[in-house]
Amino acid sequence: MAQLTLQPSGKAVDVAAGTPLLAAILAAGESIPHKCDGKAQCGSCHIFVQEGRKTLPRIQKLENDKLDTLVGVSSKSRLACQTLMGEADVTIELLGFV
Repeated sequence: MAQLTLQPSGKAVDVAAGTPLLAAILAAGESIPHKCDGKAQCGSCHIFVQEGRKTLPRIQKLENDKLDTLVGVSSKSRLACQTLMGEADVTIELLGFV
């Protein structure tokens, strides 16, 4: 297990590798939009990975294609529904949804 830290709340939770970040965020009791139920169709679960970005699995085509349509995307951008937790600690920013 690795630790996922959620900003701006600072809440930290242990998450098993391979767990979608969206599931981990919701299990931690945080609020985040997810209108398409994790199918990478809406982009509402857009997050910024502040630390540990290189330890996460690479962005796949479906996620990359959706990110290309969103405003405010940076190299730290990911979709929580498509990003699986890796084996190292990660810190993400929830973009004001908490």
